[in-house]
Amino acid sequence: MAMGAMAQTAPAPTPAREQTLIRMVRQDCGSCHGMQLTGGLGPALTPEALSDKPVESLVATIYSGRPGTPMPPWKAMLSEVDAQWIAQRLQLGFPLESRRETK
Repeated sequence: MAMGAMAQTAPAPTPAREQTLIRMVRQDCGSCHGMQLTGGLGPALTPEALSDKPVESLVATIYSGRPGTPMPPWKAMLSEVDAQWIAQRLQLGFPLESRRETK
């Protein structure tokens, strides 16, 4: 699916996938963007910092990375729909922690 063909709003991931994505962003992205996503090696990923960025641009950066920068592509671990959900959640205010899963 081409990024331009994605729906305006990403479908909600399953609850288990949502928790995986939250952990990934908080741990993996947080290692460069700051554990509170307020910036570090990478720029801040707060709603204020991303307010003027088109969601499609954020999705492309998450999914394909940014050549010539430390931002890697995450397409080996994420679908484009996952990347869109993450981008939209970042613009809204990313969840602080994943809920504990009960088994």
